[in-house]
Amino acid sequence: MKPTRITLPVTGMTCANCAMNIERGIKKLPGVAEASVNFANEEASFDLDASQTKPQDVINKIESLGFGVPTAKIELPITGMTCANCAANLERSLNKKVPGVVSASVNFASERASVEYVQALTNLDKIVEAVSKAGFEAIRPQEGEEPMDVEAAAREAEIKDQTRKFWVGVVFALPLFIISMSRDFGLIGAWSHQPWVNWFFLALATPVQFYTGWDYYVGGIKSLKNKSANMDVLVAMGSSTAYIYSLALLFFPVLGQHVYFETSAVIITLIKLGKLLEARSKGKTGAAIKELMSLTPDTAVIVDGDEEREVPVSQVKVGDIVLVRPGARLPVDGKVVWGDSAVDESMLTGEPLPLDKTDGDSVAGGTVNGQGLLKIEATRVGSETALAHIIRMVREAQGSKAPIQALADRVAAVFVPAVIGLAVLTFVLWWTIGGEFVPAMIRFVAVLVIACPCALGLATPTAIMAGTGRGAKHGILFKDSTALQMATDLDVVVLDKTGTITMGKPVVSDVAAFGGLDQEKVLQLAASVESGSEHPLGRAIVEHAKEQGSKLLALAGFEAHGGNGVSADIEGANIIVGKPAWTAAQGVDLQDAQAGIGRLANEGKTVMVVARDKALIGLVAVSDALKPESAEAIKQLHSQGLEVIMLTGDNPQTAKAIASQIGVDNIFAEVLPEQKGDKVKELQGQGKIVAMVGDGINDAPALAIADLGIALGTGTDVAMETADVVLASGKLTGVVSAIGLGRATMRTIKQNLVWAFGYNVVLIPLAAGALAGFAFLPEFLRHLHPILAALAMAMSSISVVTNSLTLYRAKA
Repeated sequence: MKPTRITLPVTGMTCANCAMNIERGIKKLPGVAEASVNFANEEASFDLDASQTKPQDVINKIESLGFGVPTAKIELPITGMTCANCAANLERSLNKKVPGVVSASVNFASERASVEYVQALTNLDKIVEAVSKAGFEAIRPQEGEEPMDVEAAAREAEIKDQTRKFWVGVVFALPLFIISMSRDFGLIGAWSHQPWVNWFFLALATPVQFYTGWDYYVGGIKSLKNKSANMDVLVAMGSSTAYIYSLALLFFPVLGQHVYFETSAVIITLIKLGKLLEARSKGKTGAAIKELMSLTPDTAVIVDGDEEREVPVSQVKVGDIVLVRPGARLPVDGKVVWGDSAVDESMLTGEPLPLDKTDGDSVAGGTVNGQGLLKIEATRVGSETALAHIIRMVREAQGSKAPIQALADRVAAVFVPAVIGLAVLTFVLWWTIGGEFVPAMIRFVAVLVIACPCALGLATPTAIMAGTGRGAKHGILFKDSTALQMATDLDVVVLDKTGTITMGKPVVSDVAAFGGLDQEKVLQLAASVESGSEHPLGRAIVEHAKEQGSKLLALAGFEAHGGNGVSADIEGANIIVGKPAWTAAQGVDLQDAQAGIGRLANEGKTVMVVARDKALIGLVAVSDALKPESAEAIKQLHSQGLEVIMLTGDNPQTAKAIASQIGVDNIFAEVLPEQKGDKVKELQGQGKIVAMVGDGINDAPALAIADLGIALGTGTDVAMETADVVLASGKLTGVVSAIGLGRATMRTIKQNLVWAFGYNVVLIPLAAGALAGFAFLPEFLRHLHPILAALAMAMSSISVVTNSLTLYRAKA
């Protein structure tokens, strides 16, 4: 094969040596030649013989060396899938047959494909083409259309087509079934045994077999072409066996007189009904996405001078001034530039009470304006809004696979071939033992149509869709399904103090002066130094000084000391402001301040020492009020069987004072920001599964290291990228709800899997005639008719989806 020149963008290089390392690494791969990595433009170019090495192998090599290859993600609605095996086949095709696809995950429950790909190697057109070659159809939005509009129209058309086919099945199969059963039970006259009646049955059965059931033939053939087998193969084989046998009797009456046209027709019609009900139920599990999509208005009113004009929301640009009338939804994220109103943000935070908004306040698209008139300056539009981020996050979570699904995936991969083998074995055994063809054939058909791979395929994803959807409605956003599963295994919850347990808005509570200075001068010097700091405590001191009318002094040589304090030169002297232990280590004598430091710390306040040229001149105490719900939330975490630890930079004395008010089990005090991750690792080293809860900014490393990172904040927080779970409300009780919802989801998944496995383990042997020898049992159990088997198959998937829907009633 002729080598192909490929150029990949590479991230993470910091010097020319990085480029050399990558170059050496990819040159070692077979089939790679003429490789060169350019540090300046951050690209790797090479000639590749794809018969020896795939592009994905090169990407894997680059990533194994510690660098990255930027990828794009796309969500594509898929039509034409009929069972979990279809999803597995398509997923396999995308992953193996499309160069440049990094990962593809196909969700049968939501009928969507989530594809991550390298844009330098492939594009949307190639992905759509690969879906088509696999025998399915990818729905892509047309120019100017919203993807959900296109998807909804396609889904509706598909359901209408299936509904039409179902009713055709009912119209022909119902009279066929009634007449056939009446004849078998002797309820109608001798005319029903005339030869022409069987030909009439053929006329009724044929439209059902080849119109209502045509999709099963098409799907089955496509599946076999992809060297696998799905549910369509089972239905097509089972119904065709009864139909072809009956057809043979018509042409060769010597073989027998009893036809089974009603069996094939009713099997197809019942299974079609089941798939319709399943589709509608699956639609409900994905209702959260549709509901979120509907929150953004279609139009916006832009103010340009004295002119107002209504435009499609897609035309709003950053910087535009948007008018929002009372009762209307905000079209974009923005900042209030005029007006006062209360805005209902429950769709983002789950909190029912509206929040007052005025000049300078931030607002989010999709929220509802109250009684006032607002003008907002657009700051985020389109795919950058908080609502768009949430929708993307929920979609990705719903499309991800939980680890618990691995067993179901392995079983589903061999399920249909195993069922076909069992059906053939059943036929051979019963024909051999009983010596009669018809009973053996009936059991063969029953085994084929009672087996349900769909229930296995739906058990996990439908529960995940419902669980994440339920969470989204209450401001609980799971990044992926692994986060849902991890909530079940937690041992410890670590809570950052500031902004998590407390309000995160510290205020100065006390100022003490020493060395002949007054409190005003101490506050002025402390605030002047802290004016160079971004720490919340420093900002609190600066704001308090401004409120007191203190004028900040010019500073030089400002230096921050890693979470311990700050220093600067003011009026010719070196001023330091910091923790008592740190200032003491700098040579400041704290003997005169020890009593004051102890008293303030016992009150749960954070104490900072102010010194001038290493001489004590004052103390500044800052307090951060506890959130009203903190103590109750920690009590509820205890009721969930979890150990709760508070993480803080405060000294042990202050930390203990706060801990005594909220009831945590343990505290980690005097922890610097860069040490938070180490504390999480320490707990993990003890064999504990750890959840870290923080504000998603300075806690980001610890959130990433923890087994489950939970960030408090709004939907626009950086935590979206770091944490596994984002709580939009910012309330600590949301942690309890998130863990509870994760556990409820996993409980539902396990129930679904038990049902799906149990259904097939129990009913397949029943259909095979395992109970035939037990004369005391009812006849329908001993000799399960294929029609009853088809009904059972139709209801099995529905039961799994219905059970998943109960998650919408789960407490959150």
